[in-house]
This record gives sequence, structure tokens and C-alpha cells, in this order.
Amino acid sequence: MDVDEGKVLAWTEAERLSVAELFEGLGEQDWSAATLCPKWTVHQLAAHLALSTKTGLKDTILGAIKAKGDWDRMTADQAIDHATRYEPAELVAQIREDAGSARRAPGAKPLDPLADVLIHGQDIARPLGLIRPMPEAPAIAALEHILASPFWGARKRCKGVKMIATDADWSGGAGPDEVRGPLADLLLASTGRGSGLAALTGPGTKRIGAHCKPPVEV
Repeated sequence: MDVDEGKVLAWTEAERLSVAELFEGLGEQDWSAATLCPKWTVHQLAAHLALSTKTGLKDTILGAIKAKGDWDRMTADQAIDHATRYEPAELVAQIREDAGSARRAPGAKPLDPLADVLIHGQDIARPLGLIRPMPEAPAIAALEHILASPFWGARKRCKGVKMIATDADWSGGAGPDEVRGPLADLLLASTGRGSGLAALTGPGTKRIGAHCKPPVEV
């Protein structure tokens, strides 16, 4: 799917505002709940989303040095630090204020912030027992980007797997092992979230599960 940057930014803005609404509907106890990101509570994940338009080159360099080159650790630590300095309502205001910003982390492509907010919306909602609809066209664009990008790890995780959506006219990837399921679950599984495998079927689930974090036996 070829999408111009203006449309991608519009999708990203809409999803950020939607996530802000999700946050505003949470109870006080929900902010300390775990998410599908093992290192983050809901509060800390909100901080990560608030930082998505604020992290510059200097922040990245200093963060990478502090984390000894570990990108995941750097990202986790930055969000945890930001969460200690801002209350939930303040983080939601930051997300709303910058929802339409085109600024993104150094090295990120236009589709990376969209994929990030789509995935993290599920990371928040699912452990809380909330159903969060996945917009079809943005999800397809994000999934195709993730499968092709070296950043997300999906090229290795989904190697040899053909993904087929059961809730949209879409398929992607190539290989002898098929995996079928809703777009949201394909998106989660492609980014290493084992919880996404529960709604998927096909021999490809075993291959993807072996490369989830942590590995999932299917």
C-alpha cells in the first residue's frame, strides 16, 4: 500500500487523539495496571506516547550512551523517567497538544509513529479487558511497513510466513507457512507480542511464536 505522508500524519493524529480518549476514560487504579509491554504500566506507556514527538537527536544520543547501546532499554528508561515527572492528566494533555505533529524520533520513518500508537493502543486496552477497534487502512499500512522494516524485528520473526487477514481483504509476507487472523492480532504478533497469537491460526504461528519476546510455544 502506497500512502502519502499527509494521509499517514492524519491517521496518526486521529489515533493519538483516540488514545487520549482511551486514557481519559480510565479509572485511577488503571494507571498503575500492567500493559502488554512488560517494562511499562499504563502511566509509563502514556509517557512513552507523549515523548514520541519530543525525543530529539541529543536525547537519543545521551539515552543510547546511558543504556549502553540497548535501544529497547533506552526507550523504556526514557518513558519511566518522563512518567515520574508528569501526572496522567498532564501526559494526556501532551499527547493531545502534539497529536498532529510530524516530528518523530531520529531515524524513524513516517509510518513508525502510526504503527507505534496503533500497537500501544492494544497494549493498553487488552490487559484492562477493553476492546479497541483497529482502523483497517492505517492497520494495513502499518503492518506492511513493519514486515519490511529492519527496525521492528519482523523480517526475522515472520520470515517464511504468509499473513492473511480474516477481517480485511489483505495478505502480506511470503513463505510456505500461512497464518490467519484479525489485523490487530497480526500486528501484535508481527511485533513480538505473544498475546496476539491466541486469535491466529495456521502453521506460521509456531514460527512467529519462537521469535516473540519472550518466546511462545504454539
